[in-house]
Amino acid sequence: MRTVTFPFFNLKFEISKVAFTVFGFDVYKYALCIVVPILITLIIFRFNKNNYGVKEDSVLENAIIGLVFGIIGARLFYVLFNLNYYSQNWWKIFNLRDGGLAVYGGLILGIIAVCLNCRNSKTNYLDLLDFAAPYIPFIQSVGRWGNFFNIEAYGTKTNSIFRMGITMGNNYMEVHPTFLYESIGCIIICIILAISQKRRKFQGEILTKYILMYSFIRFFIEGLRSDSLMFYNLRVSQVLSLLFFVISLVVLIKKRKNKGEKNGKSESNGASK
Repeated sequence: MRTVTFPFFNLKFEISKVAFTVFGFDVYKYALCIVVPILITLIIFRFNKNNYGVKEDSVLENAIIGLVFGIIGARLFYVLFNLNYYSQNWWKIFNLRDGGLAVYGGLILGIIAVCLNCRNSKTNYLDLLDFAAPYIPFIQSVGRWGNFFNIEAYGTKTNSIFRMGITMGNNYMEVHPTFLYESIGCIIICIILAISQKRRKFQGEILTKYILMYSFIRFFIEGLRSDSLMFYNLRVSQVLSLLFFVISLVVLIKKRKNKGEKNGKSESNGASK
């Protein structure tokens, strides 16, 4: 058991990685924080009819494909930027119970896999991804609590009222609970996207809004983290966040502009009649 505190709020937690044991096999809380929201999402898929005409079978099939390849991509991305360690401990590549998943790796490979499968099955991938977009930050939000139970993905030292007290070895530190910041941010994004689904103006809008909002919050949160994946002196996720934010912002502006021009021409044609 390890102790985590939130001094300002006078909260103290005794943390164990293990949720329960089945036939001598320890089931980790980190794994549950990933698996449980995924199962909840698959169940909700069956009841949400606002799917832009995508068949239910296609939704479930692509959800499973996206999740499987998402987890693979998240692990590969993490391993790639910790290659020195895993080249010496290659057998640990397959041990996911102790953490080590990178969100952007999961998003990139998961979305690519879904797009390729949609192409083969002649399903509109933009409609499908717009339908699925609000569930992605929901899974992320719950998944971040796995970092809490593993006491990882925390930030730099701080005196903020939200500071989290942890003991690493013989050292006590009060740090930014970046897992909590991202968890709250993702829930807000989830709610905004769920509302936006009913007001979609073009194909791909909900997915683009997700990328825009998530990359925005991740850019700032990543700047607070003490365990960022690095490429030379650059924080990889921060660079990707900036890139994705700019791309998604340009797409939204361009789409809105094109829609405005079309509406303007329609009104002009109507007036000339």
